[in-house]
Amino acid sequence: MVKWRGRRQSKNVEDRRGAAAAGASGIVIMLLRFVIGRFGIRGLFILGIVGVGLYVAGVNPLALMQGQPATQQAAEPVDDEASQFVRAVLAETEDVWSTIFTQQGANYPTPTLVMFSQSVSSACGYASAAAGPFYCPLDRNVYLDTNFFRELSTRFGAPGDFAAAYVIAHEVGHHVQTVTGVSEQVRKTQSRASRAEANQLQVRMELQADCYSGVWANRADRNGDFLDDDDIDEGLRAAAAIGDDTLQRNAGRRVTPESFTHGSSDQRKRWFIAGYRSGDVGSCDTFGASSL
Repeated sequence: MVKWRGRRQSKNVEDRRGAAAAGASGIVIMLLRFVIGRFGIRGLFILGIVGVGLYVAGVNPLALMQGQPATQQAAEPVDDEASQFVRAVLAETEDVWSTIFTQQGANYPTPTLVMFSQSVSSACGYASAAAGPFYCPLDRNVYLDTNFFRELSTRFGAPGDFAAAYVIAHEVGHHVQTVTGVSEQVRKTQSRASRAEANQLQVRMELQADCYSGVWANRADRNGDFLDDDDIDEGLRAAAAIGDDTLQRNAGRRVTPESFTHGSSDQRKRWFIAGYRSGDVGSCDTFGASSL
């Protein structure tokens, strides 16, 4: 079990859990504006149909009619175990990557991790929890529905604290790719490539993020006081569980490597181990590797 209790907790966490109504309120606001604009004051009668939705979303229709911004109920952050775990793991990634960047003569701009439930709006668009954790390079935020940790155990068969920590470290790996310019270079190349070639580039980017998560695990446990012996196995099970081939088989589909966007289970495990054994970002050159 990851020894995360009692450690520094990151302040770069935004808790939007419980704010699902805020996501839905955009639709309500659009409806309000249409009805009021089309029917004027008479439209207030029609608004009774969505009255319950207005109170839930915290929208003030009078403010809308007066051209003022609608107000929404804010979600109160909850200091539960999931939040404490996320903050502790994110803090460990901050410490490790700050050290690595400093050694390379650079500063590490820390990302913000947004915890949400059900759905969330980011600079990269609207996403439901079903999409899983993701990193948005446009706002440099990591987005995470903490219920995904439960899914790792129940749906994907990858229980344990480190399986969850691996997911966070992987998304932070995408942040590292963004601030170092790797992501932008890949996107430009993908824009000129065929779909199969673009998928292959995406696989290499995802595998590099897996490798970076391994580098993080190595460095976070340099003193042997962060991980247990079984933790790396938990990470490997998580990497294998979300490999493209495994996901396609579990969905009853034919395994088609040309459609992979994250890499096979074996590839994801291999590159995580490469980073973990070396603790060196230089071992994570998936783009220069002749074989994945």
